[in-house]
Amino acid sequence: MEKPYEELKSFFDRHRDDMIAMWKDFVETPSWARNREAAMKMGDKLVSVFHDMGLRTAEHDVGPVNSRIIEAFWGEDRPGKPILFGGHYDTVNNSLNADAKPGDVNEFDGTPHFRIDDTGKAYGLGALDMKGGLVMAIWIVKALQEIGWNERPVRFLIAGDEDKGHYGGNSPEMLVKLARGALLCFNMETGRITNEICVGRKGGGEGEMWVEGVAAHAGNDFARGRNAITEMAHKILQLSSLTNTSAGTTVAPTIIDGGTVANGIPGNCHIYFDARYTQKSEQERVKKAFHDIASHADIEGTKTSYVFKEFMGPFTETKINDAIADFVSAESVKQGFGPMKHIFLGGCSDASYFQEGGVPTVCSMGVRGEFNHTAREYAVVDSMFERAKIIGCSILDLQEFVDEYGLES
Repeated sequence: MEKPYEELKSFFDRHRDDMIAMWKDFVETPSWARNREAAMKMGDKLVSVFHDMGLRTAEHDVGPVNSRIIEAFWGEDRPGKPILFGGHYDTVNNSLNADAKPGDVNEFDGTPHFRIDDTGKAYGLGALDMKGGLVMAIWIVKALQEIGWNERPVRFLIAGDEDKGHYGGNSPEMLVKLARGALLCFNMETGRITNEICVGRKGGGEGEMWVEGVAAHAGNDFARGRNAITEMAHKILQLSSLTNTSAGTTVAPTIIDGGTVANGIPGNCHIYFDARYTQKSEQERVKKAFHDIASHADIEGTKTSYVFKEFMGPFTETKINDAIADFVSAESVKQGFGPMKHIFLGGCSDASYFQEGGVPTVCSMGVRGEFNHTAREYAVVDSMFERAKIIGCSILDLQEFVDEYGLES
């Protein structure tokens, strides 16, 4: 049976203006990760869009601080495991100007302005990260609805607090639980400007450590002092020794502050540190070591405390992730868009939680662009339509891949 590739691809061409209009609407609906009220409004908009498409939705509270997870279902009564579209609808607010106007050097004044320049780049807070990817996923389903595709269920799982690392909420546990049972996941995060498919990412986060010593005069009262900086120096060496580059693990002290005067034994010292890891075993080893390092005093009479704010766990590269990426790349070639290579990234995403839920996942499937979280953030407009066609056609051919790899066995 001949598959309706051209019909599906022409759908995106016919609805180009509609997709851009939704993109603009989403960008100009503020949803900063650290502003629950704003993010909740964007969540409401997504629910409305899904209902207009005839999808059933479920909203999952993640605590009183952060916005909720939005889940949507299409064709849930169909047999087979569902295709999952993952992502987030919150953004990073990097506002600097109080009264910026569209086109200013930094226009993020709290009212994000969407615009497309004459080189085909789209700007506006979240245009790239990652409201463009959400628009793509929505219109891929709209295209499948239009051509009458009904081979298996489709689900959306969209968080409202990813860009704050889910701090203050229980989104990670919820995402793992809700993802379970899906066939595979297209995580619609920022697409790489160089057009690769992300098959793995480091996990990690940032930590702080405080040493409390005993302040004393460096000349008259040296013996009674307990030097917090010296104790922290031991901690820094111990933290740094956790690095194992062959395993993809790095721990780096990054900021230090301690003491008050040049002739005084410092009674306190404070550091920040960054930790990254690529494997679950390394994640567990490093996090246990943080506790052990803080619990041991090299200088008697000092006390150490710490906090580690994990962004996400590792998204581990696997054979099935690589196979999905190869399948999508082959579809891209088949549809005339050229090959797409693999990439392993140092930054984190919720792909780690979809994978932890047992779902084979590829990430960075959204619109292509660069400079996330800065005033220079932009997305390549044409990539929205190109990638929508690639993913849509991949879904048309998906059953052959499923049968080859036994994903439903």
